[in-house]
Amino acid sequence: MIITACVDNNMGMMFNHRRQSQDRVLREHILEATKDGKLWMNHYSAKQFSENDAPQINVDDNFMSEAGDGEYCLVEDCDVTPYLRWAEKIILYRWNRRYPADQTFSVDLAEGGWKLVHTEDFAGSSHDKITEDIYTR
Repeated sequence: MIITACVDNNMGMMFNHRRQSQDRVLREHILEATKDGKLWMNHYSAKQFSENDAPQINVDDNFMSEAGDGEYCLVEDCDVTPYLRWAEKIILYRWNRRYPADQTFSVDLAEGGWKLVHTEDFAGSSHDKITEDIYTR
């Protein structure tokens, strides 16, 4: 599986049971990257894609248990640690800002042997710069 998450400068993802931020261009970027495969997410994440006609989206609250090899998992509000042994890649979209956070991305990339293999900046609709970092083992 390919774990995908959005994080702030402190690896924060959520605050007070809400995503820290969202961005229309980032959603389009994710949909384009996953158009030939499957994109798994839970019902909470699916709400932000409700206006998109995207046949690759699969919604299940146990989505990380359902995802197979090469399939994407958009993670916003859950701990990925129990599923790391099946992860072949991690894609982090960085807001390049600090937000309040009470839930963080739980993976220590350096300790877990993850290597940064690609980084790319792009302009979002609500963020001047979003950074895509791709890690593999």
